[in-house]
Amino acid sequence: MITKLRHWWQEMQSSFWFLPAVMVLDAVVLATLLIILDASVDLQVVERWPLLFGAGAAGARGLLTAVASSMVTVAGVVFSITIVALSLTSSQYTSRVLRNFMRDRVNQVVLGIFVGIFAYCLVVLRTIRGGDEGAFIPPLAVLTGLILAFVGIAVLIYFIHHISKSIQASFIIATAAQETLAAVDQLFSQELGESAEEDTDGYLVKSFAEQAWSAVPARKTGYIESIDSDALLNLARKYQTIVRMEHGIGEFIVEGTSLISVAKRGGVDDATTDELNGVYVIGRQRVVEQDAAFGIRQIVDIAMKALSPGVNDTTTAVICVDYLTAILARLATRRITASHWMDDQRELRVMARGPSFESLLNEAFDQIRQNAESNVAILLRMLGSLQTIAVLTSSLNRRWLLQQKVEEIAEAAERTIVSPHDRVRFERRLARVREALETGPVLSMHEKPLYMTKK
Repeated sequence: MITKLRHWWQEMQSSFWFLPAVMVLDAVVLATLLIILDASVDLQVVERWPLLFGAGAAGARGLLTAVASSMVTVAGVVFSITIVALSLTSSQYTSRVLRNFMRDRVNQVVLGIFVGIFAYCLVVLRTIRGGDEGAFIPPLAVLTGLILAFVGIAVLIYFIHHISKSIQASFIIATAAQETLAAVDQLFSQELGESAEEDTDGYLVKSFAEQAWSAVPARKTGYIESIDSDALLNLARKYQTIVRMEHGIGEFIVEGTSLISVAKRGGVDDATTDELNGVYVIGRQRVVEQDAAFGIRQIVDIAMKALSPGVNDTTTAVICVDYLTAILARLATRRITASHWMDDQRELRVMARGPSFESLLNEAFDQIRQNAESNVAILLRMLGSLQTIAVLTSSLNRRWLLQQKVEEIAEAAERTIVSPHDRVRFERRLARVREALETGPVLSMHEKPLYMTKK
């Protein structure tokens, strides 16, 4: 339930209507409170400052009508500009980053301010009466409406500045990277240690190879957005069994296929199936909160679009490689794999599926390398990135993987770089990177790490 509530709250934050709706409600409440204050308190400010507060019913109506009509017009302009920015971002970069635009707090607040001012003016307008109707003019409410109009002008100017900045490639990539780094800090908070290696589940899988497993079918088709790990562990302990995840976060699942397996003969009843499905949140798209690989995927997609023949924007691709380096550098010092979960009695309850440093490294660099062949600037930048990541980790396994990536880039350059000058420049850079990798506790290129031989 907690996971579903958290997912609902994230969806509300990502929507383009929730915060503006809350701000409209706040504006209505503010207007009501000021009207009540004007009606219940005999204010002398009107007599003291007649130029500021003094206005007849017709003048107050005219002022608020002008403010309301202008604000609703500007709200339509803001919405149109936002839609154009979303369309431009989707076509020029990737549609995967549209959710970041919709979650942008500035865009939501700006729209909320304009429609909120419109709602405020409507509420105040309703209470203004002339002399024949029993004169009532709320001076504080009218003055507040005028102040809100000036606030709206300032917000419009800031919005134009913000939207022109937010459609720049560097801003979009940096935003995606920051969101991914936040997910990395939340998901992989434990340091790897000086000499620790990856946790492996090779022996664990082998130990339970003969175990009888009953498949639990998925009740829904879509992407696995999040899993309530505590609830899954509690259910495994409740039924005194072992649960094995068949799909991890970010993977696509088809209704009726095996979502997880339970160490039990004879199948699983419908009630248990519903309980186990309840710990999963399956939606129409991947989200980055529990899926750091999707954050990497967003940046890779931008790089792929930049490297396409129709765009050919090397600078944007270089920026993508730089931010991918920052993400992988953070991951280089973190313990990533979580092969199994145990209960309080140290009994195995859940065999989990999750990413590994190898899978995230491949996700970040493989497709860029494949599409950047003969692009010397990208290949050189990727060599530098791998060197930067290698400096931060003493794990033999991870350094071996980084060496493999260096050799893959070298092989691509050998096949595709034609210019002798470019080839010499690349070879010099490659020699420096190889030398930097060899200074640490690194394995021979023909020797696989221990975790790759445990089968």
